[in-house]
Amino acid sequence: MAVSKLNQQQEAAIKSFEKDFNVMHALADRNRQKIIVLLAHHLDDGLTVTSITERMAITQPAVSHHLKILRDAGIVSFHKKGLQSVYYLTLKEPLKRLEQSLKGLRTKFEK
Repeated sequence: MAVSKLNQQQEAAIKSFEKDFNVMHALADRNRQKIIVLLAHHLDDGLTVTSITERMAITQPAVSHHLKILRDAGIVSFHKKGLQSVYYLTLKEPLKRLEQSLKGLRTKFEK
């Protein structure tokens, strides 16, 4: 099977796509998807780790682990409220980048 040479635009589209692997990884897990949905229902006030754990069928350490992955991908953020961390969605930028990457792949590789 012959390997075809990519042009500069195709190479750039692939590099952009690769930069979003962490976002795709974060969105791929069912528990993280559930956390996103929970936070979407609490856009005004966010949720603490305890509140999220009470609504999920996983442990608090597991919730914290999933929140870290979502945080690293830029999908959620948090602020401190006393001793608690209140999480909220910050989906706009990571999804915008991912959308642009997918569009770039589509337009650069369609025949």
